[in-house]
Amino acid sequence: MGDEIKTLLNHQNKNREYSRCVSHVHDELHSFRTWLKWLCVDQSNAWTTCLSWFVFVVLAILVPALSHFVLACTDCDSRHSRPYDTVAQLSLSGVASLSFICLSRFVRKYGLRRFLFFDKLRDESETVRKGYTQQLDRSLKILFIFVLPCFAVEGAYKIWWYTSGGTRIPFLGNVIVSNTVACILDLCSWFYRTVVFFLVCVLFRLICYLQILRLQDFALVFQSDSNVESVLREHLRIRRHLRVISHRYRAFILLALVFITASQFASLLMTLRPGADVNMYHSGELALCSVSLLAGLLIILRSATRITHKAQAVTCLAAKWHVCATIDSFDTVETETPAAHRVGADEQMFFTASSEGSSDLDDVGDEEDELDNTKFVPSYAYSTISFQKRQALVTYFENNRAGITVYGFMLDRTSLHTIFGLELSLVLWLLGKTVGIS
Repeated sequence: MGDEIKTLLNHQNKNREYSRCVSHVHDELHSFRTWLKWLCVDQSNAWTTCLSWFVFVVLAILVPALSHFVLACTDCDSRHSRPYDTVAQLSLSGVASLSFICLSRFVRKYGLRRFLFFDKLRDESETVRKGYTQQLDRSLKILFIFVLPCFAVEGAYKIWWYTSGGTRIPFLGNVIVSNTVACILDLCSWFYRTVVFFLVCVLFRLICYLQILRLQDFALVFQSDSNVESVLREHLRIRRHLRVISHRYRAFILLALVFITASQFASLLMTLRPGADVNMYHSGELALCSVSLLAGLLIILRSATRITHKAQAVTCLAAKWHVCATIDSFDTVETETPAAHRVGADEQMFFTASSEGSSDLDDVGDEEDELDNTKFVPSYAYSTISFQKRQALVTYFENNRAGITVYGFMLDRTSLHTIFGLELSLVLWLLGKTVGIS
């Protein structure tokens, strides 16, 4: 009795832990909120919301506009002219504006905890909780892995441009001080716009990773004598969450795809026009902008495609479970004739040898997981699950494929290959015209 009370109290504590809304030092979102404050995108209260919008207007709109119209070098040499600065600035500012508006809407409407599905973790297993919390801590590292290399290249270019005579406008009374301030503001603006875009992409990747953990945990129900009704309820819950994610992110995914594709086309049209002077000094920043935007887009598409593939792999797993259970049930029926029973035993020995053979499994390595593998599912001959129930469950999986959708269009591997081929062709063509990579 005492153990039951202790277990109930621990369960209630876990529920309160994952239901709380106020962040504190022991909160799993505390460090993440701290990083959001440092990046000036936190909107947890009125003060931080006003500060966030002020920084966005300054660094995403005013500074790029001033850099383009006020600090433009009209009488400098050929290496310091910036004929493609308009496309680069509009591309970064446009994508950053889209990302910031979507992120603000998400946090304001759902709250950070609900948006990241932390309020649902109390219903998950301990494995899912730990894996998702670890991935949350790793998300910011992934963000800076993409941003910092691009920022280093952009910083080297900006420092060279300002120190080698790119501009001569002493708006602070001194040329050196003026160039230093302008260079810092330019770099801060580029860093802020890129971080905001990649932050939304990484958060989408994080949410998709939670669904992958859920699906991997869901795959374990086929390795036990589970009830069909409980399996169906769990799958319906996962489909509901995938539909919620698709509904929240569909506008951002579609607009980002359209905007980035239009940006690539505009860049190509400007570099391919007659008399265009294309070299590393003129169009290097444009190429860097295109690579950054394409990297963020691929994070989104890869995450959506991966969760769609995992969700659809459940159909294969259920069908395999149904076949293994059917074969095992026929082998153990007492009314079978000896010949038929002997054939069933031979088949069972064949399947066991094939599934437990070391040579095939050694070749596979770590490429298989709980959802997509070639191993046989342990069946339960004396299970109360009838053939009709198992067949109905498999039929349901075949006709109700889950995944990430954008206004009804499924983001699977076929769509990824199509979009990736188009975007990569545009970027490689642009790189070939700008920095000589083809």
